[in-house]
Amino acid sequence: TPLWLLLTGQSSSALVKEANARGEKLAGLEAVASRLQDFSRKQDGAVIQSLVLAARERLGRVLRRAAERGATLEEARKRSKQFSESRRLLLDWMDEVEQSLEVPQDTATSQEEIKCQLAEHKAFQKVLRSKRPVYEATLRSGRALRERARLPEDLQPLEELLGELKERWDGLCGRAAERQHKLEENLLFSGKFTDALQALMDWLYRAEPQLSEDVPVGGDRDLVSDLMDKHKVFQKELGKRASCIKMLKRSVRDLTRGSSSVDSQWLQKQMEELSARWDLVCKLSLSKQARLEDALRQAEEFHSLVHSFLGRLSESEKALKYGGFPEEEPAVQECQDQLQQLELECITSLGEEILATCHPDSIVTIKSWVTVVKSRFQEVLSWAQQQGERLRAQRASLAAEREEVAQLMDWITAAEEALSLRDQEPLPEEAEQLEELSAQHTVFMEELNRKQPDVEKVTKSSKQKLATELGRRSSGKAQGGPAAPLGGLEPQTPLMAQLLHRWQQLWLLALDRQYRLETATQRLRELEEFAHFDFGVWRKRYVQWIGQMKSRVLDVFRGIDRDQDGRISQREFIESVLSSKFPTNVLEMNAVASIFDMNGDGFIDYYEFVSALHPNRDPLRRIADADQIQDEVWRGVGGLDRVGVPAEGLS
Repeated sequence: TPLWLLLTGQSSSALVKEANARGEKLAGLEAVASRLQDFSRKQDGAVIQSLVLAARERLGRVLRRAAERGATLEEARKRSKQFSESRRLLLDWMDEVEQSLEVPQDTATSQEEIKCQLAEHKAFQKVLRSKRPVYEATLRSGRALRERARLPEDLQPLEELLGELKERWDGLCGRAAERQHKLEENLLFSGKFTDALQALMDWLYRAEPQLSEDVPVGGDRDLVSDLMDKHKVFQKELGKRASCIKMLKRSVRDLTRGSSSVDSQWLQKQMEELSARWDLVCKLSLSKQARLEDALRQAEEFHSLVHSFLGRLSESEKALKYGGFPEEEPAVQECQDQLQQLELECITSLGEEILATCHPDSIVTIKSWVTVVKSRFQEVLSWAQQQGERLRAQRASLAAEREEVAQLMDWITAAEEALSLRDQEPLPEEAEQLEELSAQHTVFMEELNRKQPDVEKVTKSSKQKLATELGRRSSGKAQGGPAAPLGGLEPQTPLMAQLLHRWQQLWLLALDRQYRLETATQRLRELEEFAHFDFGVWRKRYVQWIGQMKSRVLDVFRGIDRDQDGRISQREFIESVLSSKFPTNVLEMNAVASIFDMNGDGFIDYYEFVSALHPNRDPLRRIADADQIQDEVWRGVGGLDRVGVPAEGLS
């Protein structure tokens, strides 16, 4: 058994054992996963189940492939065992018969014994001829093993085994021919010219049909090589019998010299027939040698064409299945298909030419190779046609996509120009004109939204990003409005990147104009409301709001006065009220802050704050409240103000 079979078989068995062990571990993991699902959330349980199913499926694939590989290895082992047993049986048989093929010595032997030995040898040659198919089948089996050998360490032993078998067989055939020749010579030397002549004639009559021009000698490389080896053995035997023919001619010439008897005439006639038959066999032998050489050249060419063609088909199939083709590739692929078609026609015609003169044992082989080549070519051609259809569909899709992109780019350019022209005009100060501009922009935004599905359709091949700064930026600018769409995509082509960039920029421009229109409209609305502003109403609402908040005026003041210095700036006051939930606006707050700041120094102290909120309160009460807040402020800062002046100095 080849080494690679032993090693691979052992590794395959080890892999199956390991896979079965992994299957047992997986069963344990499935039990753990089942318990985990009982204590997990629904989505986590689905993830666990999918992981277990994926592991089970992959393990099943490994087991199936290991079983298939094991079956293949077992079949290869059987073939190897069959070759070994057949070779051993042949060698044992050759060991048994080699002793009976000893060349007879030139000792005195009766003619009857020589004739008996010759008859026995003819029976042996018949057995030898019956063993030849077994020998050829064993050779083919060994060559198939040699071609499938995976390790370099196996090639040399297989070559040696095949070489030994062939050498032993050729040696056996040579010794059989030499024994036949020696027996015929002994028969001739014993004076049995007629028997020797008849033996030679019988041999020539048997050899002539095998050398006939009608006998086919074509076929595959292995069979033609075997026929060539067999013919070389015959030629050696023919060369050895040439001396016997010369000896017979000389003996007959000596016997019939000066004699005109009937026997002499019959011998001469037999010798002439033998000579003619000998010349014909020699001529046919040379002719068969030439035909075998031509057939071997044809077989070598056919073998080379078939295997190189199949190799190129495999490469083409791999490229078609797993390789990508650029847009100019279909023309090259079409040219390759034409060349492969011509090569297929060449192989087919050569196969038909071989089949016309093919040996019966090789007809099935040649036809099978031609069928394999045609079927493989059709498979690859089908793949090529499918790939061509896919490429044509992709080109059509790309052309349509480019057309859509071009139309979208033209529309985006026109929209950008329209927005740019509108942005160059200053915003009006009248509400009606602003409303008209807002209505126009609303129509534009609706049209922009209608174009959104077209852009999404064109950019459907883009990948999603994990984060979108563009969306955050646009959403912040639009005060919680809609973000620029398709901001989380990674375009795969420069054209797609340009389209996405232009589309997002257009959205940003539109959102920016919408924001400015809304801001202007809001400002006009605030101005209109401020024209009727009444501080008394505002103050009443603010005091009610403080009451609803369950707070005191002192608490509100302290909340605004973060540094606890007893006064707040107008800016601090405005920002604090605007950031609260009290309904007001910037215009109102600017006016309110100016009213609160009674002395106009830019700051509002607690006295001013309380006076503005309660203008009708008793002045003495207001002073007492002011003293109370001052005391609390001094206690909070440890009796010192911010600049280190004692509290008594400020009273």
